Amino acid sequence: MTGRRLWTRSAAATAVTATALVALAAPAQAATATGTTTTTAAAAVDYATWQKDCQAVMDQALPDLKQRIAHPAPGEKQAIVLDIDNTALETDFGFSYPQPANRPVLEVARYAQEHGVDLFFVTARPGIIHAPTEWNLEYRGCEVSGLHVRGFFDLFKNVADYKTAQRVSIENRGYTIIANIGNSATDLSGGHAERTYKLPDYNGRLS
Repeated sequence: MTGRRLWTRSAAATAVTATALVALAAPAQAATATGTTTTTAAAAVDYATWQKDCQAVMDQALPDLKQRIAHPAPGEKQAIVLDIDNTALETDFGFSYPQPANRPVLEVARYAQEHGVDLFFVTARPGIIHAPTEWNLEYRGCEVSGLHVRGFFDLFKNVADYKTAQRVSIENRGYTIIANIGNSATDLSGGHAERTYKLPDYNGRLS
């Protein structure tokens, strides 16, 4: 009987965590006339257009990264930093848990990790959903070398400054960040990456 109660509590905790992840990672959703689910903030953004625009950016990024990965400096540890919401994951178009991967970005991430590049994720998501976020990324095919989420005191910091500080901490571990991929200016400002690739946010309509 005790084992059954413990299992029930564990299952309930998992459900609560998954619910919290979805609620914290994305705003309220709205269904379009075509049946595609988006958030209210992104309701005017067409999914197919977003995917086409993401693909265009990654079509530019992949040849650059292939060349850079093929020519590391002696002893160099290469890393790519990625934002999560509407970058690595389809937050505004995948209101479910686990959230779908953003396919064009996943293809680039997989190429990199298959060629020895470590993937680090820097997000404004709060630390309370660290574990389910990491599981979601790995479930969708990313090998997570590091996941940087905001602790309590980080919530009071400028997001751009917070994200820059996380990249500095990755460099301090001996990595060269060969690319930084995100969909917001706060993901990419502040330097500490050889190249930056900005995905569309349509003037803030995608978080």
